Amino acid sequence: MRIVVLLKAVPVVGNEKLVDGWRVDRSAGLEANGNDEYVLEAGLKLIEQHGGELVTLTMCPTPAMEAIRKALAMGAARAVHVQDPALAGSDTLATGLVLSAALRKLEYDLVFAGADTSDGQGGIVGAAVASRLGLPYLSYAARIEPDPGAGTVRVRRISATGYDVIEAPMPAFVAGTQLLGEPRYPSLRGIMQARQKEIASWTLADVGVEPSSVGSAASQTEVDSATPPPPRGGATVVREAPEVAAERIVEFLASRRLV
Repeated sequence: MRIVVLLKAVPVVGNEKLVDGWRVDRSAGLEANGNDEYVLEAGLKLIEQHGGELVTLTMCPTPAMEAIRKALAMGAARAVHVQDPALAGSDTLATGLVLSAALRKLEYDLVFAGADTSDGQGGIVGAAVASRLGLPYLSYAARIEPDPGAGTVRVRRISATGYDVIEAPMPAFVAGTQLLGEPRYPSLRGIMQARQKEIASWTLADVGVEPSSVGSAASQTEVDSATPPPPRGGATVVREAPEVAAERIVEFLASRRLV
């Protein structure tokens, strides 16, 4: 099997900040997006089961070595990093354009991505890439079961009422969730081996994308304003006997029409 995992380098959770033009600051402290690590783990288990190769694909205008090296240490065979100064300020439309162009240069049976990212939380890039490449799009996966012999993949997709079981021919695009399973920790051996693994660096010219179609100037979205979330309100602590505490809690819920 051949699996490509889209891996986004995002600001360390809790340290996010905006710079001029309401852009996310990516100058320091980048890490692998959490949901992407879950699909990476799922992909590595499938490679262990069926054999083959797993490659990560990252698009980032700034160095993202920490995130990429961690994926290689976890078990990815190699990595591709699309980086170009013109990418700075790219929106989801441009991101989908660049990633789909890069995927056309790779061979794959499945493309994985996290359901969303911690910095943008849009959750639409995967669908955009699948649409550009004409791939079946299987979203919110809690289980991924490919059948290489039949050339199909079956996914258990989370729904409002439980889950749906959907099947599609490969190649296909799967957006996964944290229900796929906890990512492994890189071993010392994996960390050492990661230093010898290939990290290909591609520019926009390498993937055939014009610089004028990406970046801030080509962005189809605009942020009007941004404000920090309101401070959390004070908590009510109940330190009473169990029967009194239960009554207080019921009264609290009832006052907010929750019971």
